[in-house]
Amino acid sequence: MHAVETIELTKHYGEKRALDGLNLVMPQGSVLGVLGPNGAGKTTAVKVLTTLTKATGGKAFVDGIDVQANPAAVRSRIGLTGQYAAVEERMTARENLVHVARLFHMSKTEAAARAQELLERFDLVEPGDRIVNGYSGGMRRRIDIAMSLIARPSVLFLDEPTTGLDPRSRLGMWGLIEELGNEGTTTFLTTQYLDEAEELADSIVVIDSGKVIAEGTADQLKDRIGGDRLIVTIASMANIDKATSALAPLATGSIEAAASRPELSVPIKAGKGVVPHAIRTLDDCECDVVDVEVRRPSLDDVFLALTGHTAEANEEGAQ
Repeated sequence: MHAVETIELTKHYGEKRALDGLNLVMPQGSVLGVLGPNGAGKTTAVKVLTTLTKATGGKAFVDGIDVQANPAAVRSRIGLTGQYAAVEERMTARENLVHVARLFHMSKTEAAARAQELLERFDLVEPGDRIVNGYSGGMRRRIDIAMSLIARPSVLFLDEPTTGLDPRSRLGMWGLIEELGNEGTTTFLTTQYLDEAEELADSIVVIDSGKVIAEGTADQLKDRIGGDRLIVTIASMANIDKATSALAPLATGSIEAAASRPELSVPIKAGKGVVPHAIRTLDDCECDVVDVEVRRPSLDDVFLALTGHTAEANEEGAQ
């Protein structure tokens, strides 16, 4: 039995097809990264799977339960954190957690115990009795996810959980989601960021215009678009040919030279030690190195290779 499965799932809003035959399969105990820009259909898929909206056609299952036929049973098995923290700002974090626990029909004692457990789990004990209105964006996100875990859900849905966070809070959220995945929490994660999906997900699906256009691991997706590239700048144009020959053993494809500057773009396999190896190789052939960096594919690179347009083009065309 899969944790999540959709079969030719569709959702129409008038003439717009937010989902257009979406097919997904997610194993239990895994973290699935659903990658795509605004307007691709990620949030609509989450809304259908979490019973917040009804599909126009097709089938959707959570833990083998038909979402359309038995939404109450699905709701009892899932947790959801949307794009914006759904916390009551006039209450403390502890009060928020207890309130949600009581909605799940826990006794006062059970609710208090579960709230304390989650405050400890999410490192919120000290601020737990302060009003949420004074929390940072990252702290609100943590309490929001803690609330979604109150009833120990079978599947956790995280819809762009790092939206609007500063870099430090975003990295903190990555650590939290990674911990949940390591503990075996089945997590359906939507994101606009390839690096986020690569860091957190066991497998990735790429959505465009409401359907899956590619799936696999991050390395598999990157390999489809040429993988990582080593950008090498040397001191002299006169040594370009020599540098190209020296770096050829590192390359997984054709090395490209810039037209008007001593710069090479080398397709490489992802891995540690590539940069120092390249520098040593260039030093050995007496090509003075000015700069070496690894350039990783972005969401735009993925979309351009798979669809012929960038993620921004998709977003501009979204309704």
